[in-house]
Amino acid sequence: TDLARFREWAGSTRFPELGRIDWVSGEIEIDMSPEDLNSHGTPKSALTAGLHPIVEWTDLGIVLTDSFRWTSAEADLSCEPDVLVVRFASLESGRVRLVERKRKKGRFVEVEGAVDLVIECVSDSSVEKDLERFPRLYYKAGATEYWVVDARSEDLRLTLYERGPRAFRPVAPDRKGFRRSGVLGRSVRLQALPPRHRVVRHVLETRD
Repeated sequence: TDLARFREWAGSTRFPELGRIDWVSGEIEIDMSPEDLNSHGTPKSALTAGLHPIVEWTDLGIVLTDSFRWTSAEADLSCEPDVLVVRFASLESGRVRLVERKRKKGRFVEVEGAVDLVIECVSDSSVEKDLERFPRLYYKAGATEYWVVDARSEDLRLTLYERGPRAFRPVAPDRKGFRRSGVLGRSVRLQALPPRHRVVRHVLETRD
């Protein structure tokens, strides 16, 4: 009936282990669609792999993948984005906090607050959420950047949004398709590699 009770349910043994189950503005939304390999699985893997050297190896922060919950009371939101980035500076300032499992000290299952970067890979069942509702909600939740990947066609798109005065605004690419991320302090682009055995692999390229 409300965000607090949803969070209590999500942290209990009664919560389903399969499917993406989000609390979005007073409603429970369930997506049981299987993850498509080429349009969702490999782009997400490439983003996670590409972000690790930038974020974790440099001691900037941590990279969290799906099944890790992000909650914002300001946006009335509790969801499991495809990828999250939380900088240590945000944890140290109290902008973001880690939420422990009940009766399990040091076991964290959720982050709360204004995360630094949230990423969604568009699927056929999530188009409206990822492109229309989530930008508004993630902005309200205080996220610094929002990235959207749409790899459902040969026209691969990685769109970066940065915080503006009232809403996210897209970051324009340079001549080579790189977009500047203020959170990472460098420019990025997502490339699709030639298919092999009908598998389309992806790579996140970066430069200073």
